[in-house]
Amino acid sequence: MALHVMEEANRCLGCKKPRCQEGCPIHTNIPEVIRLLKANRLNDAGWMLFENNPLTTVCALVCNHENQCEGHCVRGIKDSPVHFSIIESYISSTYANQMTKGPAKPNGRRAAVIGAGPAGLTIAIILARYGYKMTIFDCRDKIGGVLRYGIPDFRLPDSVLDDLAYRHLELKGIEFRPNTYIGSAITIDDLFRDGYQSVFVGAGLWKPRRLNIRGESLGHVTYAINYLASPSAFRLGERILVIGTGNSAMDCARTAIRQGARFVTCVNLTDKLTASQYESSYARLEGVSFLYNKCTLEIRQDGVILADSQVDEAGQVSPIPGTEKLYPCTGVIVAVSQGAESNLVSTTRDIDTSKTGLLTVDEDGHTSRPGVFAAGDAASGARTVVEAVANSKRVAEAMHEYMQSLPLPRTTDYPDAPVVSFAEASAQAEQEL
Repeated sequence: MALHVMEEANRCLGCKKPRCQEGCPIHTNIPEVIRLLKANRLNDAGWMLFENNPLTTVCALVCNHENQCEGHCVRGIKDSPVHFSIIESYISSTYANQMTKGPAKPNGRRAAVIGAGPAGLTIAIILARYGYKMTIFDCRDKIGGVLRYGIPDFRLPDSVLDDLAYRHLELKGIEFRPNTYIGSAITIDDLFRDGYQSVFVGAGLWKPRRLNIRGESLGHVTYAINYLASPSAFRLGERILVIGTGNSAMDCARTAIRQGARFVTCVNLTDKLTASQYESSYARLEGVSFLYNKCTLEIRQDGVILADSQVDEAGQVSPIPGTEKLYPCTGVIVAVSQGAESNLVSTTRDIDTSKTGLLTVDEDGHTSRPGVFAAGDAASGARTVVEAVANSKRVAEAMHEYMQSLPLPRTTDYPDAPVVSFAEASAQAEQEL
């Protein structure tokens, strides 16, 4: 593995104007990282990666490299590009074992993060470096958000996220409160009451987008975000239709094959896939087939009614009358994106949202309510992991600036309450009996 990585690193031209770095949403200094590796300074290269991108071990595996760093590589014009994803994965996973440093010196302030996805994790890690006491709230039992519950294990192993939880959260003193839905028993107002000086909303898009057609509620139908969270819970049979052709649809199709499906077909409205070439090529390699230029009209127990599609001058897609056909299948996965849940916003005063339910923010993540910030899917809609990290880095600095402008918070309403040991309390209880 190391030999292969070094061979790839030696292909780097060390361009004075690195197009690879320009193509990276988080502007990783790729030439310098490679230079340090070639100089046998792997730990320095790893430190640089993690300082720039706290989720570098994740991004090395799931980034859309073909359109970002590798897609901009000069070598890729006439040859294959330098595959930095391989280099980044090797350096970051190796260096991660050296990360044993404990919490930063406390600065007496605390901040809350709602959502343990890419945006929320980035915010928590960066602010913890400044000494803030951080608490992450999430409605699920483990960190990761869409990384854990929306990306299959064969693309992003849970062990990578478990290691991130240990290195970045446990060792840094970041608290994680699982199975806690903010907007239900606990609200954002409660967080401010309890001394959090700012709140970051990084809740993902967990509300499936519907097709709004007949048959969508039948028992052999599910949505991509639900299926990927727990694929073994579903019994969809051996012939599955996936409605949609984005990266999430590719994940569903490839997961279905691993769950025992023999025939998996993805249905697309037009003749162009929305998934990356990398993801769609893997799907084809594993046996997934594709239907192009089809509108989904109705889901039946024995299959799906599809019709040929047409695109008008305004770019609107519609079915061609008279072309309806039944395509038999045993299960259907609807993978046409997700939207935002509304409960969090509806229980919080003075927060503006767009028509689609996304939080309205400025370029630094400020919402309409002072002290509440947002980034990632909750504010911009579905984006890549590295884009969420890049935006969150900027928002973290804005939160730091905001909290530093405030007086230190009051930590308790009862500062003079005496301390009672368990032994004393138990003895007193015995006397009272």
